[in-house]
Order: sequence, then C-alpha cells, then structure tokens
Amino acid sequence: MHEGVATELPPRRLARLAGALRSALGLAVDVALPQLCAACREPVGGEGLCAPCWSKLAFIAPPYCERLGIPFPFDPGPGVLSMEAIADPPAYRRARAAVRYDDIARKLVHAFKYGDRLDLAPTMGRWMTNAGRELLAEADAIVPVPLHWRRQWARRFNQSALLGEVIGKASGVGVAHAVLKRIKATPQQVGLSQAERAQNVQGAFRVPPAAKAEVAGRRLLLVDDVLTSGATVDACSRALLRAGAAQVDVLVFARVVAAVRTPI
Repeated sequence: MHEGVATELPPRRLARLAGALRSALGLAVDVALPQLCAACREPVGGEGLCAPCWSKLAFIAPPYCERLGIPFPFDPGPGVLSMEAIADPPAYRRARAAVRYDDIARKLVHAFKYGDRLDLAPTMGRWMTNAGRELLAEADAIVPVPLHWRRQWARRFNQSALLGEVIGKASGVGVAHAVLKRIKATPQQVGLSQAERAQNVQGAFRVPPAAKAEVAGRRLLLVDDVLTSGATVDACSRALLRAGAAQVDVLVFARVVAAVRTPI
C-alpha cells in the first residue's frame, strides 16, 4: 500500500484538475443561468439586449450640432451650432454620443455600473467607437474620466476606464489612465441643477505633475458613460487644457437630449 497516492497530486496535475473543474462549473452556471437582457431581464443570446429592447435604443446620427453633438430635428447644413453651444460654449472642442439617454440606455448604464454587468462593456464600447470615429482619427490618446479612489474601491472598477480600453483596442489609440486624477470626493450629481453640478465638480480634477509631459501638446479624447449637463467633462477638459493639452474632445455612451432642439 502506497501512502499519499490518493491525497497528494503533482502540482501540474492539480492545476489541470482545478482548471477543468472551473470550466465545468462555468459551463454549468451558463446553462443554469442564461444571460438576461439588461433592460427587461428576459433571456437573451448576446449583445446584452433582447431584440425588442435593442430596437428601442435611439442611436444618434447626423444631423447634429458640430460642437455638442446634440441631434437636430432636420438638417440645417454643415457646421451649424445649437443654441446651447452658442450661449454657453464648453471648454472641450467637440462631443459625440452613441445613443440618447432614454429608458433603455439608462437601464443599460445602470446594469453596467451597479449591476456587475461588465459583459456589456464590449458592446457599449463598440457603439461608442462608431459614434466617435471622427474624434478618434485625430486623437493622440484616450483619457477615461477618473473616479475618486474611495468610489472606485467601493465599486471595484471604473466604468469609463473599461469603455476606454474597449475603444482603444478597436481604434488603435492608446489609453492614458494616469494623466487625470479626481482629487475631491464629490457627491453624486443626480438631482442637482446645472449650476449645482458645475459647482460640485469645481476643482475636483487635476493632472499630476509627473503626467504633464503626457498631456502637453497632445490631442486628447475624454471618455465617459453619460453626459447630462456636461459639468464633469467640462471640468476634466479645463484641467487637461491648463496642463497644456492642445485640444480635448469628448466621447460618451449616452447623452441627455431634450425633446426638440432648434439649430441656429
């Protein structure tokens, strides 16, 4: 009788057995728990949305404001700006979004950020890449909007950084994760007025001294999940421009759009 044969396995064999067990368990979980639509929770084969919910997504396409990317109800001609862009021009040069922030888009974003649906990042990032092709063609680097370290520790990931990585791989543009820091743990923007949002993020972002060489003279593309009032991306843009960035554009998954927008 040989002692230990049944209980002591070589490390390589043990690793192979552990890998096989993990694969088997993963397959069992996939079979027992099929992927659900992020909006309606019905079983879905892929893309994160079922066909009915996918059809309700409002993708943004031209014509739109050249500066803010706000869609127009009719085509006013090339280079026309919206009233918002003329009345209150942002620090960034241009903004583009993949979809309108409606009910389906909101459920997608919430499932991604708060529901551990990280599997949605490739699809959302691919749509953003399509929407931002013009901006990506000119960008030297992608800069995800950072979270304060406390919020990132609680959430365990930065949704903007994940989207930035997907967009970077699809476009070939590098992602600069360390060039922008959130130095103030600001309250959530939800429920605040436009003026309160701007005040809330004032002085919240900074380019570390060691990162200024990566910013100076470069054309940067800020990436975030949602653009509401624009206060957060505007504050980020100002910090990057103060550090010497040549220009800053913005690319988001969804943006809030009023029912009717009249171009000027």
